[in-house]
Amino acid sequence: MNRIILTTSLSLLILGLGACGNSTGDRAVSGAGIGAGVGAVGGLMLGAPLEGAAIGAGVGAGAGALTDKSQIDLGKPIWR
Repeated sequence: MNRIILTTSLSLLILGLGACGNSTGDRAVSGAGIGAGVGAVGGLMLGAPLEGAAIGAGVGAGAGALTDKSQIDLGKPIWR
């Protein structure tokens, strides 16, 4: 039951953050959220969802922070 709740929550998080990316900070935050969700799902399959989420968040935040607006722009973030 906990795995279903975790997977559902992370899926909603991914969908909510999927349309972000006007500034470097926006891309880092949305990359971290998407990476955490993907990492948690991957980690869930291996029995370590928290570790997967942490690794995914780090990789996603790094990828978002290292890009500029012309490379990745998914529109206005939902929090603005």
